[in-house]
Amino acid sequence: MILYLASVIVSLFWLFRFQHTFNPITVKGPEFLKFYLMILIGFYLSVLLSKFLKIYQRNMVFCFLVSIMLLGIAKLIRGLYLGKPVGYLIIILIIEVIVILIFKFNDFNRKLK
Repeated sequence: MILYLASVIVSLFWLFRFQHTFNPITVKGPEFLKFYLMILIGFYLSVLLSKFLKIYQRNMVFCFLVSIMLLGIAKLIRGLYLGKPVGYLIIILIIEVIVILIFKFNDFNRKLK
């Protein structure tokens, strides 16, 4: 679990250091995208590292994926409500949904075997 939390801790530290807040929803567009991509890339790297070290836990990874996606959806709703451009965030969320579907499809195939 510590391995998966590392990307969250690093990105929250970056958020506090450069944006002086712990609330990513209130951060403006480009800075939020930096924060969000930092969380996603760090999380995917930690998943790859956990698979390499053979300590991969499917349920925990799925929970982290869903929680990161919910953060993006919350920011998307806020951006739409305020009338801000949210194109890049929509693209990132679509890619994230595809990754979650691939993750669940692989899990389903593993259960069938």
